[in-house]
Amino acid sequence: MWRDTTPLPTFPKLQENLVTDVTIVGAGITGITTAYLLAKEGYKVTLIEAGMILNGTTGHTTAKITSQHGLIYNELLQHFGHEKARLYYEANEEALRFIRSVVTEMEIDCQLSEENAYIYLQAEDEKEQKKMEDEFDAYKQLSIPGVWHDRLTIPVPAVCGISLPNQARFHPLQYLKKLTEELVSLGVQIYEKTTAANLEENEDHVKVFLENSDRHITSKYVVSASHFPFHDPRLYFARMHAERSYAIAIEPETSYEGDMYISIDTPERSLRSVQYGDKNLLIVGGENHKTGQGISTHEHYEKLLTFAGEHFGVKKVYFRWSAQDLITIDKVPFIGPIGGAYNRVFVGTGYGKWGMTTGTVAGRLLTDLIMKRSNPYAELYDPGRFKADPSIKNAIKENLNVVKELITGKVDLSHPKLGDLGTDEGSVVWHEGKRAGAYKDPEGKVHLVDRTCTHLGCEVEWNSGERSWDCPCHGSRYSYDGTVMEGPASEPLKKLDA
Repeated sequence: MWRDTTPLPTFPKLQENLVTDVTIVGAGITGITTAYLLAKEGYKVTLIEAGMILNGTTGHTTAKITSQHGLIYNELLQHFGHEKARLYYEANEEALRFIRSVVTEMEIDCQLSEENAYIYLQAEDEKEQKKMEDEFDAYKQLSIPGVWHDRLTIPVPAVCGISLPNQARFHPLQYLKKLTEELVSLGVQIYEKTTAANLEENEDHVKVFLENSDRHITSKYVVSASHFPFHDPRLYFARMHAERSYAIAIEPETSYEGDMYISIDTPERSLRSVQYGDKNLLIVGGENHKTGQGISTHEHYEKLLTFAGEHFGVKKVYFRWSAQDLITIDKVPFIGPIGGAYNRVFVGTGYGKWGMTTGTVAGRLLTDLIMKRSNPYAELYDPGRFKADPSIKNAIKENLNVVKELITGKVDLSHPKLGDLGTDEGSVVWHEGKRAGAYKDPEGKVHLVDRTCTHLGCEVEWNSGERSWDCPCHGSRYSYDGTVMEGPASEPLKKLDA
C-alpha cells in the first residue's frame, strides 16, 4: 500500500513468562482499539503479534470507514429482522463517530476526509437491478439516509447507484501508529514476533502458550484479534471462508471527483482517492476470489490496470497490493465469547472486507464484554448465533467447495518437473515421483515443500503475485519456504530435500 510514508515503531519478542489482566493476540485495528480502551479503563494489557504490527490486512486495506457494506441491509432484514438490521447500521455509525472523535481529540494527521459512499450497478441486468431496488427499499424501511441515483458522475459504466452521505476515508497506518504510541504511554506491553500457539482456560484465569517455547502469559481475559482465531472451539474454519482482493494506486490522467464507490456486480470494482505527497492518486480495487482458487494473481492486477486505463488513463502506477478477508456464512462478523466453559476468551473476526469500521465496532464491544457492561450489539454479533436461513444453505455450499478442492488437489497430474523452474518462479512440480511445491529464489536456491496443508490436508496452490502457498479449502497461507502466514493452519508445511 502507500505504507512506506508511515514508519512504524518496533517492539521486542517476548522472552519471559508474564502475568497481566488482558492478553490481546493480534495487533490490527481490533487489537489496538481494544487495548487502547481497556488501558484507559485502568486494565493492565499485553498485546502480542505473530509478525510485525499493522502488517497484515490492516496495513493493506482501502481504508473506507462506512456503514454501507455492499448489498447487506435487505439480507439483514430478511434473516435477522428489522431491529437487528437497524442495530447493524447504528453499530457501524457509532464506530465512524468514535474514529472521528479519537482523531480530533488526539490531533491525528491521518487524512481523515468525509465523503459519500456509493454502491452501484455496472451493467443492465434485470436480476441485479432488482437487488439494488430491494436494497434501497431496505434503506427506507430502516430509516437509513440513502439516496437513489439513476446516473453517476464517475466515468465508468454505471446503470444506477445508492449513496450514503457523511461516511469517511483515512490513512489507517497513520491513525493506528498514533494509537500505538498512546498504548505505550498508557503502559501497554507490546511484543512482536510472538506467536500464540494454544491456550488453557480455567475458572479464574487463562494461560496463553507461545509457539516453539515453554513460555506463557497468564491473564484474566484473552482476546483473539488475529484475523483467524488461533483457538477454535466452535470450528470457525467451517463457518467462514477466506477471500483475496487486489488494489492498485495510480496517478490518473483525468481528475477524480472524490467519493467512494464499489460495484455490486462482477467483476467488482472499487474506487477512492488518496493523497500521496503532492499527488492525488486513485485506488482501484476488486478482482475478489477465494484464497487459493482462480487465475494467476498477476492477471488480477493486469485487469485492474486495464480498467483504470480505459476509464481514467494511467500516468503512473505507484503501488499494488492484495489482502485477505474472512467472510462468515451469514455475512455478520463474529464478535464476543469464543466458546468454552468459562467465557474468559473473546474473538473478533469475519469482517468481510469492512475491517476498518467493524474492527472498531469489535474493539468497543469487546471492551464492554470484558468490563461486563451492557452493549446493545452483543446479541447481533454473538459468535454462538446460528440463523438457519441463510447459514445452512451457505454452510452446505462452502463445504461442497472444500470437498471439490480437496479432491482436485489430489488427482491433478498436469505439473512440470523441478528442473523446468526458472529463477524467482514457483510451481507444483513432480519430484521423485510425487507432487511437491517448489520455489527457486533469485539466487537459484530451490525451496521444496510438501503441499499438504497442515490444517485439514487440502493441497496448497502457488500464488505467483505474493510468492506464497495458499490453501483453497479454508484460506491458510504459507510463505515460499512453508512458514505459516495466515491461519487456520498453525504448523508449517513439511520441508523436502531438493
